[in-house]
Amino acid sequence: MKKYLLFTIVAAALFTACKEEKPKEEARDKNLLPTDLVNNPRSANGGNPEELAAMPTMDFKDTVFDFGTIKEGDVSVHEFEFTNNGKNPLIISNATGSCGCTIPEYPSEPVVAGKSNKIKVEFNSKGKPGHQEKSVAVTTNSRRGVHMLYIKGNVK
Repeated sequence: MKKYLLFTIVAAALFTACKEEKPKEEARDKNLLPTDLVNNPRSANGGNPEELAAMPTMDFKDTVFDFGTIKEGDVSVHEFEFTNNGKNPLIISNATGSCGCTIPEYPSEPVVAGKSNKIKVEFNSKGKPGHQEKSVAVTTNSRRGVHMLYIKGNVK
């Protein structure tokens, strides 16, 4: 009986302590994107075919760049060009290099259907002698979700 009473008290405390207040209308960030742009219909069940067909795409001209041989301390820069061949705006929410020496820059505005843009990747070879292979993970609202870009080369 004591165990049941203790369980009831703990459960009641948890349910009442986790009340989440809704944000006030005036406190909301006016720069947030509408939810219909961010919606991603992918699911464990495969999703709705019509919604999947309308999703944005991120089609790259190339996903691998070989910067050849550079001198240690040099900075190699490459722009990966892509096109949104989908029917809805493409949103890039993040791009992350595999190490601190690889810095991506990506467009912060949605890329409308049919338009192209670029992701600039900068590799700083300071302290990185030898063969180098780095990657950039690009997180989007496209059907694939995460796209991978690669740079490679030799640092002398």
